[in-house]
Amino acid sequence: MSPSAQRIDVHQHVVPGFYRDELARAGITDAGGRALPDWSPESALRLMDLLDTATSIVSVSTPGAGFLTDPEEAAGLARRLNDHSATLTTGHPGRFGFFATLPMPDADASAVEAARALDDLRADGVTLLANNRGTYLGADGQDELWRTLNDRGAVVFVHPAELPAPPVDGIPAFAADFLLDTTRAAYLLVRNGIPRRYPNVRFILSHAGGFVPYSSHRMAITIADDTARSPLDVLDDFRSFYFDTALSSSPAALPTLLAFARPGHVLFGSDWPFAPTPAGQYFASGLDSNVQPDTLKAVNRTNAEALFPRLAATPPPPSPALPAPVRLRQAAQRTAARLVFKLLQPGTD
Repeated sequence: MSPSAQRIDVHQHVVPGFYRDELARAGITDAGGRALPDWSPESALRLMDLLDTATSIVSVSTPGAGFLTDPEEAAGLARRLNDHSATLTTGHPGRFGFFATLPMPDADASAVEAARALDDLRADGVTLLANNRGTYLGADGQDELWRTLNDRGAVVFVHPAELPAPPVDGIPAFAADFLLDTTRAAYLLVRNGIPRRYPNVRFILSHAGGFVPYSSHRMAITIADDTARSPLDVLDDFRSFYFDTALSSSPAALPTLLAFARPGHVLFGSDWPFAPTPAGQYFASGLDSNVQPDTLKAVNRTNAEALFPRLAATPPPPSPALPAPVRLRQAAQRTAARLVFKLLQPGTD
């Protein structure tokens, strides 16, 4: 781990063995069109060392616990996942935190589990899928959950799920539909006034917010026309979101994100292990190569420290003492990733 980077990754996933087994029993073998990847704490730490990541705040990706239609079973699985993540965090001090899984779309049960995870397990926040079996964040009936989160000043990590619509042949959900799903949730949250009614909740939108930065003015004008609000107020609500850089720090997407987001609202994300290691290296190289040093430091660490004060209060863990062959292999991997990133950029003609 380079002492100069010490990244905080807010978008890294866990796939515990018992969760994989539960998914298999339900006939689920992939997430968003990508096969469920292998995961272990050891493999996560190897990836983190390669990407110069000091701490990762882990979460469970789609479908979360909501694939279980029995409310008690879904709540039980969420509790088990959160207990597992809490154990991971305490077992590796300074290296992991976690966003709690909630049994959505049951908002009342989710409020109960959010309180337990935040108060008792000391979760860093909660994960909410953009839609849960077709019910989007910001829909009616979720106020008990928002009140619970607002009372605790909670961070909400919004992760996409598969669209509540038939897939299109040849387009895997993770490649395009996920971006629309996040955008739909952000739109409805803003349109229905959730950020204004619950101002203590801090939302992180995955993958640079989907299409939000690019289409923000178009959506703001539409919402203003629909609600008789000022377009500037609507834009301000969209800019209240935080955004992670997972799969998004390209020369096309990153400038748009940085131009739109409020200062301090862009955070590093890798999306590992659903985004394989070469993809994580590719986009980390894009971030390292395309922003000024002060911005890079903020995105890598200090913006997250402001959002998660416990990380600012504790110095980054010391770099692991890696054997020389491992250090050489990692250096070669980083050099190769930077070269690949440069080679894959379009020309100027």
